Amino acid sequence: MKALFVNCSPRKNWNTQKLLERAMQGAKDSGAECELVNLYDIAFKGCVSCFACKLKARKQDGLCAFKDPLTPILEKARNSDVLVIGSPVYFSYPTAYMRAFLERFGFPLMDYSGNTNLDRKIQSALIFTMNAPEDIAEKFNYPVLLGANATALERLLGNCEVLNVYDTYQFSDYSRYEAKMFDPDHKAKRRDEQFPIELDKAYDLGKRLVERAK
Repeated sequence: MKALFVNCSPRKNWNTQKLLERAMQGAKDSGAECELVNLYDIAFKGCVSCFACKLKARKQDGLCAFKDPLTPILEKARNSDVLVIGSPVYFSYPTAYMRAFLERFGFPLMDYSGNTNLDRKIQSALIFTMNAPEDIAEKFNYPVLLGANATALERLLGNCEVLNVYDTYQFSDYSRYEAKMFDPDHKAKRRDEQFPIELDKAYDLGKRLVERAK
């Protein structure tokens, strides 16, 4: 039982990574062999539109034909039983690194006849972290925009859950930044009171995905 966790944030010790690490602990406690990958450590491109994955005589078996440092990660994702991807929300969308990863991972898994190159389900989930409170996120259609990524993965992999974590603590010292729309005391309270709850949700998510995959 293999579980891959993909951090699409440039930060390795903040909200997104902490949630992924907690989800990974839940997966480990359910017996999975786990690995965490930081995409910002890897120099790679998104889809280069070569269409090798759509050829009738293709040999990739669902893997992107373009070779670069992302290739081993794509192979691990393709062969995993559980796949959890985490990203902060930048300018209403996941990071460019997450989108590039999904292009390279997801596009080769299907052809234009509606067939997929997977003979099994991969239990998957997306974890999104954002500064916006839930009401503001809903006002600007974040659940719809972010949920489109989950819909795409669900079509390909058979299942995808979403954990949206709102109103996160972004800076260790808010006084250094132009951020008047945020109340540092409120943010600190959310960090101390709400974020531990979100970590528990992530842990349960990791356990749940592994149990489903068994």
